[in-house]
Amino acid sequence: MNFGLAVWALTRREFQRFWGERARVAGFVASPLLFWVVVGSGFGDLEFFFPGALTMTVMFSAMFSMMSLIEDRREGFLLSVLVSPAPRSAIVLGKVCGAAALAWLQGLIVLAGVFFTSLRHDPVALAGTAGALLLTALLLTVVSYVVAWRLSSTQAFHAVINLLLVPAWMLSGAIFSPVLSFAWVRWLMQANPLYYAQSLVRSFLVADAPDGGLAAGVLVGCTALAAVVAIRGTK
Repeated sequence: MNFGLAVWALTRREFQRFWGERARVAGFVASPLLFWVVVGSGFGDLEFFFPGALTMTVMFSAMFSMMSLIEDRREGFLLSVLVSPAPRSAIVLGKVCGAAALAWLQGLIVLAGVFFTSLRHDPVALAGTAGALLLTALLLTVVSYVVAWRLSSTQAFHAVINLLLVPAWMLSGAIFSPVLSFAWVRWLMQANPLYYAQSLVRSFLVADAPDGGLAAGVLVGCTALAAVVAIRGTK
């Protein structure tokens, strides 16, 4: 009972905080759309950059939602949660579920842009892409949680998370294809979990993309590993 109540309360709090800051909606959705239109038009290939815009939307939403973890700890809210009977895993799950759900919903808003492209947009492709975005949101949110829990200021979090996730996104195949890259770049991309997130999204949207079974397995495994680190580090 304590577990479920704590998860629900923290998840609901994330949504309440989000709707109290309406500017976040415009910023997180407009930025990837602007990137997609401007950069994609510059390269003359809107379809190639669309999956990258989807993962960018989820990434930024997950990153900035986890800033609230630092604020909650500074204001004393998390202290009251930590001394409650709820287990540590409930704290992690509640914060992660709320932030990941918000990131996923914003990704779905941008996904509506697929109807303006020649990419696949049949029900199976849309459902598969939605599932891929959910896995991506969970992974990015848990990683952001692990970083945020260890820092004491939002400025430090912003610097560290940008240093980690933005290069990871750039090496995910969102901007350039690994086929055209140097061997050492391809190696870095294959060691990057976001590369598999991008591959999974492309497997549903691009007709001739390879099957995303391996990518889904890697995402699930990385998310589970990050969740274990998050739960053990919450104290």
